This record gives sequence, C-alpha cells and structure tokens, in this order.
Amino acid sequence: MRTELEEAAATDSLRRLRQATTLAGDRALFEGRELLHLASNDYLGLATAGQEVAGSDSLPWGAGASRLVSGNHPFVEAFEQAFASFKQMEAALLFNSGYTANIGILSALCRRGDLIFSDRLNHASIIDGALLSRAELLRYRHRDMNELEHLLKTSAPNKRKLIVTDAIFSMDGTLAPLADLVTLKERYGALLMVDEAHSGGLFGDDGQGLTQHFGLSARVDIQMGTFSKAYGRFGAYVACEALIRDYLLNKSRAFIYTTALPPVLVAAIRENWLRARAERWRRERVLALASAFRAGLAERGFDTGGSECQIVPLIVGDNGRAQRLAKQLQERGVLAVAIRPPTVPQGSARIRFSWTAAHCEADVQAVLAAIDACADDNERGDDDE
Repeated sequence: MRTELEEAAATDSLRRLRQATTLAGDRALFEGRELLHLASNDYLGLATAGQEVAGSDSLPWGAGASRLVSGNHPFVEAFEQAFASFKQMEAALLFNSGYTANIGILSALCRRGDLIFSDRLNHASIIDGALLSRAELLRYRHRDMNELEHLLKTSAPNKRKLIVTDAIFSMDGTLAPLADLVTLKERYGALLMVDEAHSGGLFGDDGQGLTQHFGLSARVDIQMGTFSKAYGRFGAYVACEALIRDYLLNKSRAFIYTTALPPVLVAAIRENWLRARAERWRRERVLALASAFRAGLAERGFDTGGSECQIVPLIVGDNGRAQRLAKQLQERGVLAVAIRPPTVPQGSARIRFSWTAAHCEADVQAVLAAIDACADDNERGDDDE
C-alpha cells in the first residue's frame, strides 16, 4: 500500500481530503480562505437556499431498516408516484445514492451471458454495476455510434442487451446522442438506460432531464438520476415501467439490503424538486453563465473538450500542470479542482469548472481574469516547471 501511494505521489495522482465549508451558493471557506466556489455540483444553488422543510415535523429522521423490513412510509410512496409522473414514466423507486442506484440497477437487470454496451466515458458507478452483474461489458468510444452499432450488429441475437449512457458526461460537459441511441436500441432489440444525474433539474420543460428535453421519454426504458446535484439534497431514483420497478424491488441487492432514506430527507428532496420546477430562472441562468465562460475560454484559445452545458473543463493534459494551475487559481480566489486519471483518460488532466445559479456575470469575468493572470505568470516562468 505504501509503495502504491508513493507511486501516486510521484505522478501527481495522489488524492487527499481538504477542509472546506460552503458559505453560500457561490462561496466556500477552503483551507481557511474564502474562495469563489466553482467545484460544486449544486447547479441550481438550492443546497443552501433554505433549510426549513414544510411539514417535516411529523416525519421520522430515520427509516429504521430497509423498506421491505420496516415498511413503506406513505409519504415516500406518494413522492415516488408524483416523481414518476413528472418523469413521464409508469413508476419510480428511490435509492440511497447515485452510486448505489447504478450498481443496484445494472447488477439486477443483467447477469452472466448478457451484454452491456457502455460509453467509455461513463461514470465509474456504471462500470462497477456492469462488472458486478457478471455480464460481458462492451465499451465503445465516446459518443461513437458507428462503433456501437458494429458491436450490436456482431453480437449474438438471442442475448439480453442493455445500452447504458450518461446523459451529461460529468468530466467533459458533453451530451449523449440520445436520439441515435434510441434508434440503435430499437433496431437491435436492446434496453436503454440513461443516467440523468447531471442533467436532471437543468434540461427539459420543467427540469425532467435530457431524455424529456429531446422528446424521448416514451422510448427510453430506464431513467436513473440523483437528488444530490441540481436538487441540492441527497439520494437517487430510477424511473421506468412498473414491471422493471417490481423486478428491481425483488432483485436489486443495493435496494433490498440497505436502510432506506429517512422520510424527512424525502420531504426535503420534494421541497427542492418543487422549487426547481417553479423557479425556471435558475436553470436559465446557470446555462447562460456557462455559455459565456466557454466563449471566453475559446477566445483565449483554451481547450474545453466539447462542453455543451454547465460543466466546463479546461484541459491542460499534464497532471502536475493541472495541479499547479488549480493552486494558482486558489491563490487568486477561485476554487476549481484539478481532475486527473483515472477519473479522466491519461494525458487529459484538467480543471473542472461547475457553474451554478448562485453565480453571476461578474463571477465569469473574475474567473477569466484569474485564468489570464495565471497564464501571464506562467509565461514569465513563475510556473515552477
């Protein structure tokens, strides 16, 4: 273990925890300094928007056990029904986190002998769920529909096939080609699962996600997402037809064998979900700010990796350079973290900027000015390479 940690340190890949406290939606106290916060997934600025939850006094703070053991609280069941309708699906089922949802769904729906087709840039929880299922995992190049079709076409026709993709790829800010994926899943008799973790609350008529945004809700079999990002709370869901929900309730070990979300937390989720739907300006603002920031980086010749949403990477390549740039930005009052392999492919280390509705246009200009100052310092040799 010591050797592996020393090797990680030598390649600028060692991770460590740093003390941070969110002061408001756009500021954080990071290792004792107040910084402009560009490292949060609180896209709609709802995590600190209000702490009182109406009607929560009568709800328990603990679930006691799994829902199959302690019982199904009527408030939780009612929320699942309402959320399923919102997602334009027959049914919904809550999970404790996005990670447990993905490993629970994939390991339940697929088994040895089945085939899972996964974008190479899908989240680690998707990969882990596929591996736990013992199905054959076939990974295709990022958003490469030609390679995916080749894999589907050459696979055994009698095997169960499941295509799984992130809607928004969290380290790149790119969108999945959902219309093409639907076409291929229908052509080759596959199921399609879409992870809406980073698109829920931001895209769609009322924030339903990218699937609804493109008018594909009726043609996507499984929609999974979280309440810990745009909705500013915690937990996750799967929205699907009632048959799949019943199957997961009986087969998903990540649902069956864990204590359920506390009903009072579900009430907090519901409050922010309703608020996000009512306050459309939040999603409009965050996408506009990200667009302005992307344009500013493009004018300066920086590589943003095809970002199309609130997540904007500044790709620098080298691990050490990314860490130094992150440190330089912090010295200039900006908290944006360096993302390195294995989270991203080798040679593509980056600074990941996450814009939220708590930010404003002045923040965009402040971050661009900080980046300019870092670039000027590095040109003068102040970057200690």
